[in-house]
Amino acid sequence: MHSNHLLLEEPIRMATILEPSKPNFFPAMTKIVGTLGPRSRSVEVISDCLKTGMSVARFDFSWGDADSHQETLENLKTAIKSTTKLCAVMLDTVGAEMQVVNKRETSITLKAEDKVTLTPDQGQEATSAVLPINFAGLAKAVKKGDTIFVGQYLFTGSETTSVWLEVGGVDEVKGNDVVCVTKNSATLAGSLFTLHASQIRIDLPTLSEKDKEVISTWGVKNKIDFLSLSYTRHAEDVREARDFLSKHGDLSQTQIFAKIENVEGLTHFDEILQEADGIILSRGNLGIDLPPEKVFLFQKSAVYKCNMAGKPAVVTRVVDSMTDNLRPTRAEATDVANAVLDGCDAILLGAETLRGLYPVETISTVGKICAEAEKVFNQDQYFKRTVKFVGEPMTHLESIASSAVRAALKVKASVIICFTSSGRAARLIAKYRPTMPVLSVVIPRLKTNQLKWSFSGAFEARQSLVVRGLFPLLADPRHPAESTNATNESVLKVALDHGKASGVIKSHDRVVVCQKVGDASVVKIIELEE
Repeated sequence: MHSNHLLLEEPIRMATILEPSKPNFFPAMTKIVGTLGPRSRSVEVISDCLKTGMSVARFDFSWGDADSHQETLENLKTAIKSTTKLCAVMLDTVGAEMQVVNKRETSITLKAEDKVTLTPDQGQEATSAVLPINFAGLAKAVKKGDTIFVGQYLFTGSETTSVWLEVGGVDEVKGNDVVCVTKNSATLAGSLFTLHASQIRIDLPTLSEKDKEVISTWGVKNKIDFLSLSYTRHAEDVREARDFLSKHGDLSQTQIFAKIENVEGLTHFDEILQEADGIILSRGNLGIDLPPEKVFLFQKSAVYKCNMAGKPAVVTRVVDSMTDNLRPTRAEATDVANAVLDGCDAILLGAETLRGLYPVETISTVGKICAEAEKVFNQDQYFKRTVKFVGEPMTHLESIASSAVRAALKVKASVIICFTSSGRAARLIAKYRPTMPVLSVVIPRLKTNQLKWSFSGAFEARQSLVVRGLFPLLADPRHPAESTNATNESVLKVALDHGKASGVIKSHDRVVVCQKVGDASVVKIIELEE
């Protein structure tokens, strides 16, 4: 995976493009978040998703009930055991999402220049003339000329399956109803239509009462690793969510990923990044809140800020067409590669795996594109830029992490092994984007709440599964994370055996090891024998 890395600034020989890609134990350094749903909930399909590269399973509570999601999760657990592939669990909240209520789930055809009324009266039936919605304050929030988008799950941008509406004049706002003019002809099909008012503040809570109920029941029961906080608009949204999680037992360890979906979240991005554990660039809604020519600028700027902060950046909506097709468009394939070259940690697949016809093929295709892009990722430039941004004097951990990566690059190590209890040291190493995998050996710690004893470590291991280049394994708690003797090799045995068994480490390879020895942190280089 790390060999023959090219720089994009160097000329790439055309002949190398035609060379077949070499298979790796790790499909790609970039992680893939797959949304599990109707087309991807059987043990067989989930197992194939794990084998082809999915490392985080997302459960989207915008649709389906807790029972159906629980059944899917139990299938995931079975698939994890049979494939021996670790997978984290992400709960995605509904948040401040406006929806069209289509109780009969019938298709609705809208014609250009016709009028349609948006009403909070959910007792009415959804038709081409009336669309009941779940928000009573829309009439007060919009004005003449405002744009509203409606589409299945999310506005797709396709003019045949999504519509955009223009709010009429003052006389067209009748009580809580809003009369709009349909600007294109389209047919809305399915059970869930999302409604998005462009660049308009919607007075709905970021963490709804339904979200709180789901988190405190389903989330607590399943000890979720990540909370995807939809429609994050301010840092205070993240703080409130963290406060809520802290009141629910083990969820105090759950990481919060802020989804940036509108201009308000973009405006407060820096403060949100400071509070959140990671960022999801939700380009579906954001792509219609921003002018099309501005979307790439936000992506590049946001990913850069996440990289420098050492926090995971997740990019969404990259291969929409694979929901119905076996191959992505040329533009989509390029989009995936550019997200990797920008520095993103993970690609999030939504409809493509939730209800798409080819969930496994989609994960496989995206993984292959990521792997190819990683080969030409300009690591040298990235490393220098990151070191410069961090500045001097570096913190102790930052210095050790950057030194470990520099040493691994210089000696062309096949892997970096990091022993950690919290996972922080391994994430810092991954922040410098080494070209080789980072094996994070998480050493469980025994802890107590004065009522019972338990081991920590499982959360820390799974939460590494969204970080680019970081591959965790949970060690036997009898192996100490710290060693009192720098020559004590027994602490390496778990990681080296795992690396050899998986084919990542071979005879005569060099391995860089980062571990604590007493009160000091040590970076050492090992050359393996036969």
